[in-house]
Amino acid sequence: MSRAFKVVDAFSAKPLLGNPVAVVLDGSGLTDAEMQAIASWTNLSETTFVLPPTNPNASYLLRIFNPSAEMPFAGHPTLGSAHAVLEAGIATPKDGKLIQECGVGLVDVAVNGDGPDRILTLSLPPATLTSLTGEEIDEVEAILRHPIMRDATPAIINVGAVWIIAQLASVDAVLGLEPDLIRSAQFEKRKGATGITVFAGRSDSTPDIEVRTFAPSCGVSEDPVCGSGNGSVAVFRASRGLLPASGVNYKAEQGRRVGRDGKISVTVDAQGQVQVGGACVTTVDGFIAA
Repeated sequence: MSRAFKVVDAFSAKPLLGNPVAVVLDGSGLTDAEMQAIASWTNLSETTFVLPPTNPNASYLLRIFNPSAEMPFAGHPTLGSAHAVLEAGIATPKDGKLIQECGVGLVDVAVNGDGPDRILTLSLPPATLTSLTGEEIDEVEAILRHPIMRDATPAIINVGAVWIIAQLASVDAVLGLEPDLIRSAQFEKRKGATGITVFAGRSDSTPDIEVRTFAPSCGVSEDPVCGSGNGSVAVFRASRGLLPASGVNYKAEQGRRVGRDGKISVTVDAQGQVQVGGACVTTVDGFIAA
């Protein structure tokens, strides 16, 4: 059977510079094993399958797979799939938004603009935060082969995807990391985490940051531009008092070490609600035999 299929670069308006997600626009009739096989074959950080919603309030149902397992939620697949759904005419925004049904429930995706000027912004699912112990922080430093900032205690943030979040002292430190990926995968599995996301401020005068994400336990050595990771960083920064309590908008950049140029817009309001947005562009448009 031939199914409509797109690859969408998220967090970039230019092809080949964002984080690609493979989107199967009609996943009806595929078994779990078949979906996982397709995701393993595409070998992207995530592959998604669009299905009719089961919740009457949803625009569509999305199932999200990394190369080794299904995920209840992920950021760049949410935005990239929304872009694909809009482009294919599968759903249209109501009151300026789409509503995605997925493993964590309903996720709002705001739609601003049209065509190449469109910006999509997701509302991050509710988060839980668990601080790392001193021994666990030591292990993260051993994995990263670099000191991390301990004043803001590193933590595990669960938004459906589960990220170990740590702050480094400088952008150069973030960009210079050469982590021990085998050790990282073992630690991630022990903690039930998707991976490790690190960040550093670009300067003392701006809240803008540089980010890198590693998820070897999921078959992804380095995720080029990670939406849920950036959302989890925002939760971490807000909870650790690293952002104004009145709310803030800031920009994150990610992907330079892997030849990408991801641009992420992040908003944290006074109630702690996080929104993560950016541009998307289709890089492959065709069919997959599946």
